[in-house]
Amino acid sequence: MTTSREETALADADAPYHHGNLREALLARAEDVLATSGADSLSLRALARDLGVSHAAPGRHFRDRQALLDALAVGGFTRLNARLRDAVGEPGPVTGRLARMGRAYIDFAVAHAPLLSLMFTAKRADHSSAELRELGHQSLDIAAGLLFLAQQEGVVRAGDPARLAQVAFSVVHGLAALAVGSLLEDTPLDEATDLALDVLLTGLGPAGPEPRS
Repeated sequence: MTTSREETALADADAPYHHGNLREALLARAEDVLATSGADSLSLRALARDLGVSHAAPGRHFRDRQALLDALAVGGFTRLNARLRDAVGEPGPVTGRLARMGRAYIDFAVAHAPLLSLMFTAKRADHSSAELRELGHQSLDIAAGLLFLAQQEGVVRAGDPARLAQVAFSVVHGLAALAVGSLLEDTPLDEATDLALDVLLTGLGPAGPEPRS
């Protein structure tokens, strides 16, 4: 009579070792689990079972669970940065491009809230890789670059573009957090986004003359 441990070993021995592009399949399944059940539910063994491969197969791509989480964060920042660059690269007035960049961030943050949380957690971790930190900083660099251009055109106030980018991100990130938490009450997200970006761009505009005393 076999024990449950022996049965598990036999089942795993029968599981295929390869699964096409296993690394991408693991990441895709991990993101699904992250979105539905949270990071605490992620394990390499469970992912292997879901994909029908041996429990040892994921080890060829991720040395441990943390490596999987870091890879998810890297992929998330890569996709977010690509969306921001696409928004910035579209033709049109610089203020319109700033608004499109803000919408791109909000859309990503709302659609991928658990992933975004993981991305920021992984970036701030003591063990974070240079690649992860660099990718995490690129979003700010993209925004700062466009704000610098807007300053040259006279449509954004003077100041450190990186500091202005931080403030801009605080606005769009805050709105996305409210939306994810269902705290916008009856205000549609599109309407709230338009208003937030209008207020933000107005605030970023050139400072008026000092009031007379």
